[in-house]
Amino acid sequence: MRKLKNNELGRITVDEFKSVEKTPLIVVLDNIRSLNNIGSVFRTSDAFLVEKIYLCGISATPPNKDIHKTALGATESVTWEYAEDTLELVKKLKAENIKVLSIEQAENSTKLNTFFPIENEKYAIVMGNEVKGVQQEVVNASDFCIEIPQLGTKHSLNISVTTGVVIWDLFCKMKK
Repeated sequence: MRKLKNNELGRITVDEFKSVEKTPLIVVLDNIRSLNNIGSVFRTSDAFLVEKIYLCGISATPPNKDIHKTALGATESVTWEYAEDTLELVKKLKAENIKVLSIEQAENSTKLNTFFPIENEKYAIVMGNEVKGVQQEVVNASDFCIEIPQLGTKHSLNISVTTGVVIWDLFCKMKK
């Protein structure tokens, strides 16, 4: 077994990325304070052809050297927009018939492994602040609250890790 060289990976250009069919998935970052987390979400979103990222509240926006450090150019490929108020954005997305999934530990949440997206539906996943999580009012307005089952002592994952797990899971289920 031999590691592949960069020129063997079949990477597409930024222009090709913009024209390919996207995964019907939007990422909403609700007051993310870490620029490295934001950059990581961009990079993961690029990898799985996420349609768009919304940066809300205190979340920093590109161009930013600390976001760029982990995004590695994905801020150029993935479409993004700033929205000041996460709740207002969620209401707008729902009015556009986009199903909103808050990724949060909550009463009566649905475990990620038991959630199956409906074919031809578009979804937005809301990722919360590193300390406070998704705002309660945003959880209340969501169509579903999705939780990653965790069995260890910590019961929380970094927001960039959580986003990667959720995007990968939904991507696999949507591309079946």
